[in-house]
Amino acid sequence: MSCFKTEIHVRFGHVDPAGIVYYPRIYDYIHEVFESLWEEYVGQDYHDLLLNRRIGFPLVHSEVDFEAPLKFGAHPEVRATCTKLGNTSLGMRYRFWLDGVLCVDAKMTTVCVNTKTMKSIRFPDEFRPRFEAIMEPQ
Repeated sequence: MSCFKTEIHVRFGHVDPAGIVYYPRIYDYIHEVFESLWEEYVGQDYHDLLLNRRIGFPLVHSEVDFEAPLKFGAHPEVRATCTKLGNTSLGMRYRFWLDGVLCVDAKMTTVCVNTKTMKSIRFPDEFRPRFEAIMEPQ
C-alpha cells in the first residue's frame, strides 16, 4: 500500500514531566504532517491553498489510539494514507512508527471549505489523483 512518509522530532517542549509526548501535541504533529503532505507530496503550498485559494480543511471527527509512548528525542516515522475521498470530505490516517513499533494510530476526517464563507465545497478535482494514489484498500 502506498503512503506519504515523513519524520517528526519529539522536542523537549513537547513532553510532559514523565518525558513522553503530552497527548494534545499529537494533534499538532498530525497537522504538521498534513501540511507537509500538501507541500511535498501533492505539490501545493498549504499557505497558498488557505490564504490565496481560500480552501481549508477543518477537522470534524478524530479517533486516536495511543499504542506506545513517544519520548523526548525520538524521531518516529509517520505514514499517512487516505481512508475516504468524498465530494467534500477527506479521511486521512496517520500511523506513527518508532523502531518497528506502532505508537499512534489516528484517523481524521476534514471537510473541504471556502475559508471566507466556511461553507463546504467540492474537493478540487486537480488534487484527487494524489489522494487516490495513497488510498487504503476498502
